[in-house]
Amino acid sequence: MLTLKRLDENDAQILIDGAAAKAREIGVPMCIAVTDEGGNLVAFRRMDGGKVTSITIAIDKSYTASAAKKATHEYGEISQPGAPAYGIASAIGGRLMVVGGGLPVAAGGEVVGGIGVSSGTPAQDREVAQAGLDAFLAQL
Repeated sequence: MLTLKRLDENDAQILIDGAAAKAREIGVPMCIAVTDEGGNLVAFRRMDGGKVTSITIAIDKSYTASAAKKATHEYGEISQPGAPAYGIASAIGGRLMVVGGGLPVAAGGEVVGGIGVSSGTPAQDREVAQAGLDAFLAQL
């Protein structure tokens, strides 16, 4: 039998609030998703002005980060032509994201979920996701 650590609703709120604060600071309204260790949605916020097209992207960035236990920008680096994971973006029905903005969330050395952010540039998305992660880690 396995014992799993999992993000709860309160953890997800901390992640989202931290990310949303950074999004407001940089002036880019975002879609922010938090998933559990298996990539299942725990919480989602679309800030006023967050792009409709970014809803699914944010969720899939979080899914990738938590289920694959890897930041989406890392997949971007290794999925270029000639790289070892070239073509991986088409895996899992296209849900695997290779654009920055998805980060795994770890606690006690285990990945317990992910945060995915979309609506800005990949660098902005990544910065906002990192702010959410930083807010969560400050609570541990």
